[in-house]
Formats: sequence, C-alpha cells, structure tokens
Amino acid sequence: MTVVDGPDAGTICNADGEKLTIGTADGNDLVLHDETVSRYHAELVRGRTGVKVVDCRSTNGTRAGEVVLGQGEVAPGTTLTLGRTRVLVTDGDKLTLEVHPSDALAGMRGRSPVMRRLMAQITRAAQSDVSVLVVGESGTGKELVARGLHDLGPRAQKPFVAVDCGAMSPALVASELFGHERGAFTGADAQHIGAFERAHGGTLFLDEIGELPTALQANLLGTLERRRFRRLGGRTEIAIDVRVVSATNRDLRAEVNAGSFRLDLYYRLAVVTLALPALRDHLDDIEILVEHFLRAAGHAGPVSELISDATMSTLREHHWPGNVRELRNLLEATLAMGEPPPLERSPPTAATGDPFAALLPLDYKAARHQLLSEFEARYCAALLERAKGNVSRAAREAQMDRSHLLELLQRHRLK
Repeated sequence: MTVVDGPDAGTICNADGEKLTIGTADGNDLVLHDETVSRYHAELVRGRTGVKVVDCRSTNGTRAGEVVLGQGEVAPGTTLTLGRTRVLVTDGDKLTLEVHPSDALAGMRGRSPVMRRLMAQITRAAQSDVSVLVVGESGTGKELVARGLHDLGPRAQKPFVAVDCGAMSPALVASELFGHERGAFTGADAQHIGAFERAHGGTLFLDEIGELPTALQANLLGTLERRRFRRLGGRTEIAIDVRVVSATNRDLRAEVNAGSFRLDLYYRLAVVTLALPALRDHLDDIEILVEHFLRAAGHAGPVSELISDATMSTLREHHWPGNVRELRNLLEATLAMGEPPPLERSPPTAATGDPFAALLPLDYKAARHQLLSEFEARYCAALLERAKGNVSRAAREAQMDRSHLLELLQRHRLK
C-alpha cells in the first residue's frame, strides 16, 4: 500500500500477514498523521478475488471513488480516500503463513486454511504472557479459544476464571472483578473475593468486554497497569499475577473512534488480537464439525445414520447466523429427535412474514444486540431526517439527551 496524497504522501506499508490496519493511533500497521483520519479508520484483508475493506465506523468514512464503503471488496490498484489522505491499494505476493499441523486443537476442529492458521496463532500466543483480545461474531467459540490459550500455556495448572461483563449491572461487575468488603454497599453482608484474586497465578477471561461500563474501564486499566487493586470498600491493596484474555463481538476500534471505549485500555487488552471467522467463511469444515459434535453428544454410529448426503449439502448452504453454536445445537436436537430440524436456506426477512426469524437461532445477547443496533440506526436516521439535520431539534423531539443522541449518531455513522 502506498500513500499517494496527504501529510504522509510517499509512505509505503506492506502487511506482514493477511490484513493491514490504517489509522492515527499507534498500533496500526499504517499510522497516518492526518487529523481527518480516525484513530482506527479502516482494515484491509486479503479476499478471494481482491482486497476486502472494512471501515471501522470512522468519522469521515472511507471512499473508493464516489462510493462510501462500510464494507466491500476492491481490486488491487484502487485508490481509497480516508479524510484528506489517499492511499493506493496493492496486492503483493501472498505470504506463506504458518498453519497448525493437525485439524484439532484444544477442542477446536477445522481443516480449512483459515482455521489451521488460527490454531497456529493460538499455539504461538499461548506460550507468551501478553494480553489477548479474541474477536468474532457470537457463537464462533471465543471462550473455547480463551480456554485453549490457558490450557496450552505455562499457567495451565492455575485457575481459569471467566467473567461475563455484559450479563451484570455495573455495580455487580465491579464487585465480581475486584470483590468487596462486608458493608461496602447495601446487601454486602459478607466479604466477597473477586475474579482477579480467584485467578491469581492463572488466567482471567473477560467475556463481552465491549459491554464494560465507561466508569469501570478506568478501574480496569489502573489494575492492569499497577497489577494491584482494592476490594470495594477496602483499604488494603492486593497484588495480583494474572494473564488477561478478553473477548467481544463488537468492533472495539469503532468504539474507540466513537469515544465509548478507552484507547489506552484497548492498547492494554489487544496486545495480540485473534480474529475468529464466522462459520459461513469456512463451510469446508462442516463435515468435521458435524462428526465432532455428534461424537461429543454421545453418537457412536456412522454420521450418515443421522445426517444424509442431502442434509449435509443443506448444511453447507445455510447462512449460519448463530455460527458454530447454532450448528452444535442443531446436531444435539438431531440426536435427541432422530432427525434434523428444518433449516432455512437463507435468512428470513420482513418480506417472508417474520422479521424476527433470523434472530431466533442466535443466543439472547447476540439477538438483542443485533435488533437494538438495527433499531437505533433506523430510528436515528428517520429522526434526523424529520429534524432536517438539526441535532438539538431531533433530541427535543425524541425527548432524549443531546449528548446521548450524538453518541448514537456517531456510532451509526449518521453524523
């Protein structure tokens, strides 16, 4: 990639893997010095026929000619515009990337190149002690990867403690992470040892880290930097030795751009980032996953007893909005009932009569997040149109705080 116009004109950047990130924040592969470029502006990934461009909900967007890209594939030789900077996309020689020697690792299965590369990355990352951020859609197996990092590393004999940051109120998350003393708050009738203490010497897995309230992000950052903390209501500092693995189905780079996630905390958590592919992106692994889940559920006979060739073909055509978790649940239902439940060939829409049908295979949090995100985007777009672009008038009409409306507009790239 070559910067052809802007403050960094003439800069050449070559990716050392199959993706390249662009932005003004340190840690990007191509760091720009253009104030109209967001901290995490865009990511480029080698695609099957070109280069996939993903805009990280940047402030000023990413354009290819007159087309504003949210996500799309462009051909090598395309010039992208990011703020006042223009970059030429090139596609150099494909790198020979390390792959895992087998199709199984720590409960994961996959013969496809993308999965075997992921397994190789997990094996390598497990030997270090740096913080790892696991990203991917709901149902792709983020906790399985976190456990693999723990079980394959030097802390394997120490505790593995998981905290779901999105399943509790902010007060409960703080107590679960740091613990509390008796009388620290109403209802605290006994001392509670938090997850950091319970994970001492081992691994702390922070699931749904993108849901962590802003007020707690500073507390978490301070604990990671000082490696010590106080229980809620306590005065004594407690030293801890933990490896932190986090996971999210959100794009934290976009959250950093929107101001809802701290940049310095992101640096601390994403020393290494592992991206899990959606099942629709490695459908070649359907057969091995089907056998794996059936065996795990107790089926000892031939796979063909339950899954015919025609059914297997249908599984390969399915969109899998719930990813590997949806496949596992379907196979468990198949084993229980003796035949597979019916599958939709494509995700249903409002035109088919049920706008919620595509959400039903997802777990509750993923379905709620997807539905809320779509509602926010459509509601705010219509609200802004009615107010003729006047944010203050839109906030009054919606009876909501102007700053909150601005945050929503930025999150959905409407402002």
